[in-house]
Order: sequence, then C-alpha cells, then structure tokens
Amino acid sequence: MDTIDFDFLKKTIKPRPYNSHKGSMGSLFSICGSYGMAGAQILSLNASLRSGIGLLRTAVVDSIYGIVAQTAPEAVYIPLKGSAKGTFSFSDIEKITENTEKSNAVLIGCGLGVNEDTEQIVKHLVKSSNKPMVIDADGINCISKHIHLLKDKSCNIILTPHPGEMSRLTGLSVKEVEDNRQKVAENFSREYSVITVLKGADTIVTDGKNTFISYVGNPGMATGGSGDVLAGVIGSILAQGYTPLESACIGVFAQGKAGDYAKADLGEISMLPRDIIDYLPRVFKEV
Repeated sequence: MDTIDFDFLKKTIKPRPYNSHKGSMGSLFSICGSYGMAGAQILSLNASLRSGIGLLRTAVVDSIYGIVAQTAPEAVYIPLKGSAKGTFSFSDIEKITENTEKSNAVLIGCGLGVNEDTEQIVKHLVKSSNKPMVIDADGINCISKHIHLLKDKSCNIILTPHPGEMSRLTGLSVKEVEDNRQKVAENFSREYSVITVLKGADTIVTDGKNTFISYVGNPGMATGGSGDVLAGVIGSILAQGYTPLESACIGVFAQGKAGDYAKADLGEISMLPRDIIDYLPRVFKEV
C-alpha cells in the first residue's frame, strides 16, 4: 500500500500549457442539490472551481436556483423544474443526458435526495453514460439499492462512501467496515471494477489492485459538507483528463491537506467545510 503525499501530486499533476483555454482544461457536469440541500451543491461547485476545472456545468432545480447561482457565478447553470419533492425529476433526463454528453466527466449525488426519480436518474446514467463519473452521498444511496448495475456500467466510476454508505453498499455492518477498511474497499473495487474512496481517518483509495492511503486530514473535518468538498475536487480533477485512480488520490490529498491548513489557522472546533475550499489554492500552489 502506497502513501499519497506531496511527492505523489508533484509527479502526477501536469503544468498547464501556455496556450491553455477553458475548452482545454476539462468540462465537468454536476448533478447535485435539492430543496433543503442547496448547501451541498454550493460546496461541491466551489470546490470544483477551486481545483482548476475549465468549464463547470451544473443542473439545478428551480426552487434553489437563485440561492445556488449567486454563490458560484463562474458555473454555467441548467435550471430544471424538478419534482414536487424538490429533487430532480426523471422527466428531465433528456436535458441531463444532453449535458452529460457535452462534458468530460460527471459528478452526481451531493444533496441529491433519495426517491424514485433520483434513483432512476442514477440508474440511467450508470447504464448508459460513457463519461467517467464520481458518485457521492445520495448518489451512492441510490445505487446501493441496485448494486448489480455497477457490473453493467458503461463508464469508469469513482465511489466516495463514508463507512455508513460502505455498509449499505456491501451489506456489512459499520463495525465490520471499520475493522477491515483496506480489505473491504479492495474487495468491493475488485468485484465491481470501480475506484473506491473509503473516507474517514486515513482514507483508503483503491481500484482493487493498487491501493493508496492518505494520512492528511483531521477531526475538524468531521462535519456535514466536507464530503461534498471532496467530491467536487475529485470531479474537477477527473474532468481535466487524469485517470480515475489519479483523480481520486489527488482529490483526497488536496482536500485533506487543505483541511489541515484550515485547522492550523482556525482550530478543529471552529473550522468549516467552506474553509477547506479557501485553503485549496495553497495546496495546489505548493504543488
């Protein structure tokens, strides 16, 4: 098992060509948020933007469009009516598919909500999209009920579960997951041919054959929203053309190290996920 550190990032992250433009730096399509969960979408969007994405498109339900759009003016918004429950509606799948095909990678799940509509959307994208995809949070909860679909996928997938979500994916108890973190993540990745990012103290990243561990991060990050930041960073890196395994490793280290910088200045008790985003530039500048 290898360690993710600054040396890994320095060997992996490529300098931007002098003639770079937004079209050459990747396009990410984010499908996140719902009524009551605008914050998850806001955090993931801003984390993606701070991680170098060339063009960020995001679907947004009408009910939270005004809230989300003013927090990330650099993104391109695709407002959708959504369902009566305030989540995305499967009736909007044509627009979702159209923007998926325009993009280099997809992020789905942060604050998505779990119901029949969102499950249908996640299932459809897993089965039909050929774009590499990050599935986080409620996206994981949606696919956990249809886990067999991961074996019929048409794209490379990165899953970013915390131990509770890993429990739902595998049927193991949270204690079993935590007691055997590396083995559980590796076995799951091998069985379903995915990249697994098992979050927590000493995050594990594996494709089932190659396994990495990250020792950065701290208890101040144990608060709602930190995972949305991580998903946004990984999605951004993935869309810029890095392999799924590289993207997951870069994202895990960058988010964790930014969290450590936030802790050093603000302390574990008062730091917030939005502070992690503020320290991402320092991490990438050091690289």
